[in-house]
Amino acid sequence: MQLNNKEAELFIPDGTPVIEALARTTDLCIAAHHDDIEIMAYGPISACYGQKDRWFTGVTVSDGAGSPRSGIYADYTDEDMKAVRAVEQKQAAHIGRYAAQFLLCYKSSEIKDPDNKLLIEEIKTIIRRCRPKVIYTHNLADKHDTHVATALRVIRAIRELTPDERPEKLYALEVWRGLDWVNDEEKLTFDTSGHPNLAAALLGIYDSQIAGGKRYDLAALGRRSANATFFASHDVDSSDSLTYGIDMSPLIRDTSLSVTDFITGFVDRFKNEVITRLERF
Repeated sequence: MQLNNKEAELFIPDGTPVIEALARTTDLCIAAHHDDIEIMAYGPISACYGQKDRWFTGVTVSDGAGSPRSGIYADYTDEDMKAVRAVEQKQAAHIGRYAAQFLLCYKSSEIKDPDNKLLIEEIKTIIRRCRPKVIYTHNLADKHDTHVATALRVIRAIRELTPDERPEKLYALEVWRGLDWVNDEEKLTFDTSGHPNLAAALLGIYDSQIAGGKRYDLAALGRRSANATFFASHDVDSSDSLTYGIDMSPLIRDTSLSVTDFITGFVDRFKNEVITRLERF
């Protein structure tokens, strides 16, 4: 499969031929950065792990050049960091037994450019090759610009596909802003309690981030534990680890639906829920 950027890669952890490897994909996650997939999509990763009829494929859109760095990585150039992060992402794909892992190697500025048709077309090609039932990406209320831009490119790419080429579902997940604020009846929950050793390994493989000054491993596991405990105030916990999501499928069924109106609808309904509770007492 021909990718747009010269540094881009398609990694098949188990060596299955490309066409077969991609065609087995049921769950496809398209994320901005190396480690975003492992932070936000551990639910589907663990659900696919070791299964014969369900396979997870990852797509990392950026090149990793803008990573913060300290410690042994303090003097690494952008090119050094790009190489390290690519290796870490492929190691994660191997550990997680992904069907495939794409590294598209776009600059953040290219991802944030709404006129970058090359990226849109590449995402469309990947979806056509994989034909997943579900696609996961960043949520539109995330506070990281590149995350939101990635989600917008994914939505546009899917909308430009024919209806029969689109996935059944599009789910948005949490990284740089949790989704605890979403009203419970609209909140998707993903059980992330399975294979805790795998969860730790997938996050821990990113030494360039952890030793480089960001404890994403502790933060992600802590958020999952907090989500599980604080999800229901009057019920015994049914899981000790959860991630949250939003169902964005309406945006790919009705291409006339405003993306802005869609996400602000969740915000407005949260606001109304707070007001209603205050007024009740």
